[in-house]
Amino acid sequence: MDVEKCKEFVVLARTRNYLKASEQLFISQSSLSKHIKSLEHELGVTLFVRSTRSVDLSPAGRVFLPYAQKITRVDNEMLAALSDVQENELHVLDIGSIPIMVPYGITGIMARYEHDNPTERIRLFEGDADELREALRQDRLELAFIREWDGDASKDSGDEEFGTVPYDEDRLVAVLPVDHPLAGRQKVMLGELADEDFLLLPKGSVMHALILDACAIEGFVPRVRYQGRRGENIIDLVGRGMGVSLLMRKPAAYLATPDVVLVDVEPTVTTEIKVYYLRGREPSPAAQRFLDAVSRSRAAGA
Repeated sequence: MDVEKCKEFVVLARTRNYLKASEQLFISQSSLSKHIKSLEHELGVTLFVRSTRSVDLSPAGRVFLPYAQKITRVDNEMLAALSDVQENELHVLDIGSIPIMVPYGITGIMARYEHDNPTERIRLFEGDADELREALRQDRLELAFIREWDGDASKDSGDEEFGTVPYDEDRLVAVLPVDHPLAGRQKVMLGELADEDFLLLPKGSVMHALILDACAIEGFVPRVRYQGRRGENIIDLVGRGMGVSLLMRKPAAYLATPDVVLVDVEPTVTTEIKVYYLRGREPSPAAQRFLDAVSRSRAAGA
């Protein structure tokens, strides 16, 4: 006997209406009608007395209903039990990451890891650097991809608290409209942008702090016209002549449109993405395998 048809019978017996039952079951009325007729043919009885407005259980339907409910309940319990077994067989590895993942291949390395380790599953948390560090401290994450830069006070204070594995590096570029006077240059001095309107990632982000620090070293405070979390919005606004921006090259190149150009900035400002873990807490076997995969990936790309 088809368990799914029993489940459909129970729903129709409860609603007494083909339209309502089909909507709850996410199937068409015609399919539901065919399945009920097939079940009646299999059992050799009529389960419903049909009228123009509703359907009612026949005497045979009333007899069959508690058995169908029991079949449905046992099937649901069986599926839940099997799901619990599957979850117990899987090791869930909690990993955090900065929001910009695709341009750095972070999503790719996670997918490859799950493919190579079929009994393990990654549960991903996205956040800024401070959120990720705090989640590591609270044991909500085992590992986290975090961006560092030389002037980052949080990095310096966490050197003894966290261990790290290097993953990727990047450098700051100016994002300019294609018709900007400096667009044809190989490099631009950061101070040359002092009079521009800036479109930046939001205050509180690593990138915002990094840019303010770099501009301060060059003797100016950027005139910020827009702050937003989405790089694609910044790129589009630059392309429309609304200002200029400073972004890391890899995500900027990933999002770039024909209306913008990327020009290296001098003095050079670099960042490094590392995988963090909490010192004094031995990584789980799964976490250690992931760290090894990160090291192999970096070595292969070197």
